[in-house]
Amino acid sequence: MSVPFHKISAQNPSVTATPRIVNTKYSSAKSGRWLWFWVAMSGIAMLSATAGALLAVSLSSTPLMQSRLSPEEKAVFGRGDRISKTGLRLAELTRPVNILVLGVKVLSSDVDDPDIRSEDLGYHALVNSFEGLSDTMLLLRFNPETEKLAVLSIPRDTRTHVDGLGVTKINAANARGGPALSAQAVSDLLNGVPIDRYIRINVQGVEKLVDALGGVTVYVPKDMKYQDDSQHLYINLKAGEHHLDGNQALQLLRYRYDEYGDIGRIQRQQMVMRALMEQALNPTTLARMPQIMSVIQTHIDTNLTVEELMALVGFGVQTERADVEMLLVPGTFSTPDQYVASYWLPDKERIATMMAKHFNVPTDSEMSDVDPARLRIAIQDSTGSDRAIQSLANFLQSSGYQRVYVANRWNEPLEVTRIVAQQGDVDSAQAIRNALGFGEIRVESTGNLRSDVTIQLGQDWLRSRVRASSRREAQ
Repeated sequence: MSVPFHKISAQNPSVTATPRIVNTKYSSAKSGRWLWFWVAMSGIAMLSATAGALLAVSLSSTPLMQSRLSPEEKAVFGRGDRISKTGLRLAELTRPVNILVLGVKVLSSDVDDPDIRSEDLGYHALVNSFEGLSDTMLLLRFNPETEKLAVLSIPRDTRTHVDGLGVTKINAANARGGPALSAQAVSDLLNGVPIDRYIRINVQGVEKLVDALGGVTVYVPKDMKYQDDSQHLYINLKAGEHHLDGNQALQLLRYRYDEYGDIGRIQRQQMVMRALMEQALNPTTLARMPQIMSVIQTHIDTNLTVEELMALVGFGVQTERADVEMLLVPGTFSTPDQYVASYWLPDKERIATMMAKHFNVPTDSEMSDVDPARLRIAIQDSTGSDRAIQSLANFLQSSGYQRVYVANRWNEPLEVTRIVAQQGDVDSAQAIRNALGFGEIRVESTGNLRSDVTIQLGQDWLRSRVRASSRREAQ
C-alpha cells in the first residue's frame, strides 16, 4: 500500500536524514579513467573535471529547480540543505546517492494554456514543460564505496500503485503529482529504496543536449520508420553505424513500434548510454560548455545544487566503464486475457534480489547461488556461422549449462564476444567468462529478455575454434 508523504520519513529514515553527502578536495583524474556525467533520458550530461570546477565558481549554490515543492514533497528527498562547499575544487561523494531521472514528453494538448492551443497550431506540438507523463524513468545509484554506478530502467508501463490514482502505469505519477509522487511510487515499487534527489528533462532538452555534445556515434540495430502527423513525429533511420545529431538520436530514443514496445526502446537507450560513454574522453567537451549550460538551465528541473552536480562529476571522473551496471526492472509483458491495457508486470521476488544486490536494500528473500544447470543462457550470433553457434551451444552444455537456446541474431558485427548479465547476475556471467576463457562482461539489459545471461557471439569465438583445431591436428 502506498505511504503518504508525511509518513515516509518515519519508515525510511535514510530519506529524510541529512548526513553530509559531499565534501571537497582537489580532483586528480586517473590515467585511463572514463570521464562522463549523465543527463537526459539516459542520465546526466558528460562534463570534464575542469569544466566542473569552472561551473562551481560561476553559478550559485541554489538548486536548479523550475518547479516548487511543498514541504511534504521536499521531505520525500530529505530537507535539501546545501551539502557541499564552493571554490576551485571538485566536490566528492562520501556516501551512496540515489537519483531519480525522469524524461518527460509534454504536448500542447496536455497543458491548459490559452497561448498554446493545439487547434491553433494544427497539431500536437512539444512544449517545454515537465508536467506530463514520464516517458523514461531511471534510478541512478552513485556508490563511492564500491566505485560503481548502477542505472536501473523502470518501464513506463510498469503496473503499480500510485497514491491518488490506485493501480495504474507508473508513468502517470509525474503528471499527477510531479517528482515527489514519482519518487514515492518508485520507492514503493522497489522495496522502499530511498531517493535522495531528482532530475527531470523534457525531450527538447535531450535533442539540444546531444547537439551540444557534438552528436553521438551508435549502431542502429535495424531500419526504423514511423510517421505520426498529429505530433509531427517522423522517424527514418537506417540500420548500421551512424553519427547521429540531436534530432536523429531522439528518433532512435523515441522509437518503440516493434514487438518489444517500450522494453525495446529501453534496450536502445542503454546502447546510446554506452555509445556516449565511449565518446566521453573528448577534448572538445570543454569548448562546448556554453551550449551545454544553456540546455541545463532551460530544459532541466532538479533539486540538485550545482555543487552536488560537481560531486557527481568527480565520481564520474573516477568510474571505469566496466563499473557501470545498467539494469531493467524484472518483469513480464501482460497478455490481453489478463488486462485490457498493456502493462509491464513487475516480478517482486526478482526485484528484491536485484535491489539487495545493486542498491543495498534489505530483503527477506534468501540469497542463494544460482545452479548453472538452471541458468537460462541465450546465444545471439553476429558471426553468420551456424557452426559457431552449434559449437558454442555444445561447449556450454558440456560445461554443465543445460538451458541453452539460440535467440534472434545480433545485427552489429562484433570482434569481441559480449557476455551480458541480463538480470544483473554478475557472478553467473563471470563464471561463463571463466569457462569460455575470453569475452567481455557487460551488466546491461540489451540481451534476450527471457535469459539470465545472453552471449552475443563475436569473431573471437571463431578464432578460438581455429586455434583449438590447429592444436588437435598438431597432436
